[in-house]
Amino acid sequence: MAVEMVLTVIAKDRPGLLETVADTVAAHSGNWIDSAMARLGGQFAGILRISVHETELAPLERALAALREKDISVTWREGTAGAEAASARRAKINLIGQDHAGIVRDVTRMLSDRGANVDRFNSTVFTASMSGAPMFVAEAEILVPDGSDLDALREALEEIAHDIMVDIEMHEMADE
Repeated sequence: MAVEMVLTVIAKDRPGLLETVADTVAAHSGNWIDSAMARLGGQFAGILRISVHETELAPLERALAALREKDISVTWREGTAGAEAASARRAKINLIGQDHAGIVRDVTRMLSDRGANVDRFNSTVFTASMSGAPMFVAEAEILVPDGSDLDALREALEEIAHDIMVDIEMHEMADE
């Protein structure tokens, strides 16, 4: 029987790092299902979902722990196959504004208070070409419970956008 695992990986960025993790998974007949990874601040960080036969679980866990000797930190938890939100609509949020502390906290608090769950989130800070000011940009995909009023959620986002001085757009995503 296959077991799903969700792994987090972090190490100083260098060539061959991802290959080392992939080799470890493959050496235990693990199947790489999906992942999201990036180089951030000189570090390589990622999260991935794999499946492995239950007889390979303990040996794989020992091999992953041994990666610490190569300065690769890997943590894991058992995943649940098909563990998706039961009944939700998908929406996408785009945000841009002058960077300042608290933007992510304020937006995610508002979403959480309204029962929305963040499915994916990406952000970066860049220098504006004309002013040289640091600009914060984020893109999120959220899951909104069926029966929730998307117009009310959009209005709440517009209100918070005004309060924290950013531009926010939200639109419902088509079913995949």
